[in-house]
Amino acid sequence: MPSHLRDTTPEIEKIQISLIRKTSIAKRISLLRSISQTAIMLSRRAIMRANPELSEEAIKYKIIEYHYGSDLSERFRRYSNSKSQ
Repeated sequence: MPSHLRDTTPEIEKIQISLIRKTSIAKRISLLRSISQTAIMLSRRAIMRANPELSEEAIKYKIIEYHYGSDLSERFRRYSNSKSQ
């Protein structure tokens, strides 16, 4: 199996993969959710630092735009506006 990690030796990578395979599905899902939450938190923090003038709502739309595209962000904005009226 070719190595995919540049900062990890192939031997250590094999051990890591083995440990992941031995982990229960529930634990894997929990880890995935944790990683996703961390990625969203870091993205939000970076957007806030780069755009301190944005409101909380505008930050949400920026996160959607950066991760899923401007089309989805705009559609979500329109949907949110229609729900609040």
